[in-house]
Amino acid sequence: MIKCFDIFAGIGGFRSGFEKAGGFKCVGYCEIDKYAKKAYEILYDTEGEVFYDDARKIDPNELPDLDLICGEITKHKFYEKKSQHLLWVL
Repeated sequence: MIKCFDIFAGIGGFRSGFEKAGGFKCVGYCEIDKYAKKAYEILYDTEGEVFYDDARKIDPNELPDLDLICGEITKHKFYEKKSQHLLWVL
């Protein structure tokens, strides 16, 4: 079983694909938008998974045991805010 963490989760597009493919287990997710988070939690059983509301606050040393981090960053959001912050260096 491949353990994944869904960062910038939205409503769970990556998770949906992984669940359909089989062999994946989501151990946590991160989503700042409260409406997307609510939809995600309606669509998926998130009980027992870690949740972060802001990727900038994640300490990679505190993440659960995982094999894969998946997610999509929408480029225009970063360009609009002119963000120059790194999430973390792996």
